[in-house]
Amino acid sequence: MTPSGTNRDEGAVARSPWAAAWELLLPAASAPARARGRTLQAALREAVRSGRLAPDTRLPPSRELAADLGVSRGLVTEAYEQLTAEGYLRSGRGAGTWVGGAARAARPPARDLAPRSPGARADFLPGTPDLSLFPRAAWAAAQRGVLAELPHHALGYPDPRGLPRLRTALAELLSRRRGVVADPERVVVVSGVAQATTLLGFVLHARGVRTVGVEDPGSPEHGALYTSAGLTAVRLPLDREGLSTGPLYDSGVRAVVTTPAHQFPSGIAYSARRRAELLDWARSVDGLVVEDDYDGDFRYDRAPVGALQGLDPERVAYTGSVSKSLAPGLRLGWLLVPGSLAEEVVERKRTMDLGHPAIDQALMARFLERGDYDRQLRRCQRAYRERRDTLVAALDEHFPGTKVSGIAAGLHAIAELPDRYGPPDRYLRLAAAEGIAVRPLSDYGTAVDEGVRLVLGYAHLSPARIREGVQLMAAAVRHG
Repeated sequence: MTPSGTNRDEGAVARSPWAAAWELLLPAASAPARARGRTLQAALREAVRSGRLAPDTRLPPSRELAADLGVSRGLVTEAYEQLTAEGYLRSGRGAGTWVGGAARAARPPARDLAPRSPGARADFLPGTPDLSLFPRAAWAAAQRGVLAELPHHALGYPDPRGLPRLRTALAELLSRRRGVVADPERVVVVSGVAQATTLLGFVLHARGVRTVGVEDPGSPEHGALYTSAGLTAVRLPLDREGLSTGPLYDSGVRAVVTTPAHQFPSGIAYSARRRAELLDWARSVDGLVVEDDYDGDFRYDRAPVGALQGLDPERVAYTGSVSKSLAPGLRLGWLLVPGSLAEEVVERKRTMDLGHPAIDQALMARFLERGDYDRQLRRCQRAYRERRDTLVAALDEHFPGTKVSGIAAGLHAIAELPDRYGPPDRYLRLAAAEGIAVRPLSDYGTAVDEGVRLVLGYAHLSPARIREGVQLMAAAVRHG
């Protein structure tokens, strides 16, 4: 549906050269009638400035854009004329309308991303990396190299475990960087942690397992994915050291999913004692620990803690992906399985999709072998460390007395605002009224959250946007 309520084929919009700016234009269509023209002009201006509409991009005819947005053609024509006069666009009789080259100087840095939440003035929702850091040039070079060297027979149905070349490269990477015990024969290439989780869920269900423990607070996706495989998710509480072992034993579960390197969302790292106790539990009940190492490479105050899997590879299934280091849209991850589950997981993978795309796998293997992935991790590490430091400093300036908890790692932080900013419902209402997208810690668990404790994602924001966003958060309280 378009904003005006008429049925449209949005697939055509998604395929057009200006589709990257589509989200920025939508609020204009739903603006009040008197403000609709100004809002559309502002949205187009921002699309050019931010780089969503690159120089020399041809815009759709005014009639088509008006129909897609559900606004009058005159509104679009007026916007095109105004931005042409300002130098953002250029046009010629019969030649269409294009983004002007003069807009290059007006554009902010490519990393300065627009909010992901439509209409949000500041977006601190967690979970997304800075997609402008994606190494396009290196990725394109790797792709050209793969297409030039890949033999014809490699384009057939791949090994459901993944290409041997990629599994070998992943085993080396994970052993070196995360301390896992990585036999290439036990590496399964998957389309992200979601598929790894679902695969394990199906295999456990086939073995008669009907319940699985999940962290509380924890990622809502874990429970949802296991539920889709026919298992019941049992919430298990955390303490300051990690998953509480008393409730774990009392629950009767024989499988539990954890995020020990950087617990999501609390931000703690499991203590050495708790890691040992968790493995003792698994051995005592003949159970399985699923380790979701979603951002284990990003630690800013010291070397990352090694993966739990390295302590007992027969009791821990380890999974990770490139979603935080490259881009979630690549849909590429890995699963290291204990020997007792390997055959069943591989067979389930085969029947699910006949294997991961061969060209994508060969491309990632080349990217790993040539050191490009290590360079990307270092680049992200530097950027995200700076952004976390900027967030902490901005909170200290605008919200004196705020406690930032969790280890210095990952793509999000927990901010506990002083009591004077509470209660939580009031603060969240004020923030939403100012167009600020934030999520409270209470959204991720069942425990009652008495103070204003926010899960703030910062990796997708430039330092300038982080400072601006925190200023807006503070303004929301003053205006309230």
